Amino acid sequence: MPNFEIPSTMKAAYLVRPMDVEIREIPVPEIADDEVLIRMEAVGVCGSDVHYYEHGKIGRYVVEQPLILGHECAGTIVRAGKAVTNVSVGDRVAVEPGVTCGRCPACKAGRYNLCPDVQFLATPPVHGAFAEYIAHRSDFVYRIPDDMSFEKASLVEPFSVGVHALRRARFQAGESVVIMGMGPVGLTAVIAAKQAGASAIVVGDVEQNRLDVAMALGATKAVNVRTESLPDAIASVADGVGLDVGIETAGNPAALKSLFTAVRRGGRIAIVGLPPIETNDLNIPMIVDNEIEMIGVFRYANTYPAGIALLNSVDVDVLLTDTYGLEDAGAALERARTNKAGSIKVMVYPQRGK
Repeated sequence: MPNFEIPSTMKAAYLVRPMDVEIREIPVPEIADDEVLIRMEAVGVCGSDVHYYEHGKIGRYVVEQPLILGHECAGTIVRAGKAVTNVSVGDRVAVEPGVTCGRCPACKAGRYNLCPDVQFLATPPVHGAFAEYIAHRSDFVYRIPDDMSFEKASLVEPFSVGVHALRRARFQAGESVVIMGMGPVGLTAVIAAKQAGASAIVVGDVEQNRLDVAMALGATKAVNVRTESLPDAIASVADGVGLDVGIETAGNPAALKSLFTAVRRGGRIAIVGLPPIETNDLNIPMIVDNEIEMIGVFRYANTYPAGIALLNSVDVDVLLTDTYGLEDAGAALERARTNKAGSIKVMVYPQRGK
């Protein structure tokens, strides 16, 4: 078993107020018997991190005390509690950020993403992974193959959202799908749809570079909704019938509305993105007349083992656009906030510069 030299203190990046990130020296976490200590190697900047950074809150979740952001993460186990049996010191792992109770009705039904007592990294008041080490319950960490990079392992988290959306929409091989919003979740949903055997993958966004990346990842048609008509594009693919499944990942009310005319009669729409407003005007008679199903998607459940295996076979380098050390976590968040046209996945490396 490897023997790692573990310091008594570590650096962590705290959001102390909106748009203000401070590097602090804090004790390395102690672990419980069922936890492991993980040396963080790669942490992706998520849209939720950017939202907390910019606004200090997301819905009912408010940053009331300085908070460590970051939840898309992977690293190396350097210490294990005495009750841990599924992983070992030295294992390279992907981290599923939401630790659930395992006892509530949702957990017992296998829908643990709906656990009311979930402790999710970087969701107030739970600290996240922009730190040199984190402690995490061992049943929510997963070994990764020796040839899988830490960057790719961190992408299993947003990839899981796309996998879960397709499962919730009961997507089947041979069906067609339209995905609105080509941020990291939308782009990884393209990968998931291709691997699930989609016959056609239409994507929509306002940023051409993201549409180009989607095509490189396996989309069959890209629509820049600034200048092109989504209905016309769908008609050219689906002979005027509509596609089987629609997925909205951007939280854009107009994009969601467009999906109701993009799917066929009897089609299914999975809603992933959270809009800035709580209500959205929908054409209820049209939904009823066409028996369109609307499906909510909240995070994911039971996706990590399959996600690791599926994502490891895909070249994702095109998604990795910006890299920063932990000392520059604030700059990483600012880059993700202000460079949506150029940046796709901004990565933070907590061990860089040591």
